[in-house]
Amino acid sequence: MLIIMNKIRIFSFFLLFFAIQSAHGAEIITHEPPFNDNQHSQVIKYRPLKNAAKAWKICAVYPHLKDSYWISINYGMVEHAKELGIQLKVLEAGGYPNLDKQQTQLQDCQQWEADAIILGTVDRIAYNGILSRLTGNIPVFATINDIDMHDKDISQSVYARVGVDWYDMGKAAGQFLAERHPKGSGVVDIAWLPGPSQRGGTKPVTQGFRDAIKNSDINIVTTLWADNSKELQRNLIQQLFADETHLDYIVGGAVAAEVAISELRANDKLNEIKIVSTYLSHGVYRGLRRGRILFAPTDKMAQQAMLSLDQAVRYLESKPLKRDISPKIEWLTPKHLPSTVIADSLSPAEFRPAFSVYNHQVQR
Repeated sequence: MLIIMNKIRIFSFFLLFFAIQSAHGAEIITHEPPFNDNQHSQVIKYRPLKNAAKAWKICAVYPHLKDSYWISINYGMVEHAKELGIQLKVLEAGGYPNLDKQQTQLQDCQQWEADAIILGTVDRIAYNGILSRLTGNIPVFATINDIDMHDKDISQSVYARVGVDWYDMGKAAGQFLAERHPKGSGVVDIAWLPGPSQRGGTKPVTQGFRDAIKNSDINIVTTLWADNSKELQRNLIQQLFADETHLDYIVGGAVAAEVAISELRANDKLNEIKIVSTYLSHGVYRGLRRGRILFAPTDKMAQQAMLSLDQAVRYLESKPLKRDISPKIEWLTPKHLPSTVIADSLSPAEFRPAFSVYNHQVQR
């Protein structure tokens, strides 16, 4: 009974902060002109809509729902859909390699007669020249993952976007390490495990990280790629130990960071090798709280999802719309875990993926 009550309190805690944010607005970054290489960025106070004029049909397409990152996005979108009183249909491709499946899901959104589509693409350039064919005349709103707005077909189909530059996420992790190990302080060896090699934001993350550590004593001894599944990331870390690679840090995506904790413990290396993550998840949050993970930036996933849904409804109702926005990236350490930032980022522990919202009822 005590455990159940504690979980209820935690769930209520997250909902409270989510409600506070909605009521008083959130600080976000707007980029003008939108989708431009030479933008002026400005921090503004953003107040989300409290209700919609009608029960719009919004179709959201995700790369997957295999980890807590995208589950937190699902949470933010579902909660805001219920608040607005709209219909939400969620489709997930099952992983970044599944481009064909995601393309079919966009057509499913057409058949459902969606009023708007929110797209978290599996690949930045996968829809060049073909997005309008897959979505018809339905307005598209890009979320989380970058999409090639230089492509004419995409620029005519995508009306707005929400998302941070993943270069900056990698840069944040690199800056944290570079400050700990400046040039001349003594070389430290790291393994770099950013995630899948061809899809998602791993390429800009890698570039940002490498640029940030250029003038430091950080030495990348090996780079290992794999999709963001615990099994595949565990195989990579076990490979490191089998090769007897000397390491001071394991640095990579949240799934790699989560797996690293248990693998280091199993190999009696928990106090020898340190862990840094390039983004936040529930497991990374627990690792930060326990001092097992030293650093992770957050791009506030739940907040991004809310913003994307808000953009779509604002467009449909011809209300003032910021077309190119992102949350403020926050640095998290064991000594810096603000409750409001966590509430903007992670779903409550009890939340399970939800695939539709209809008449305020969530269907799982």
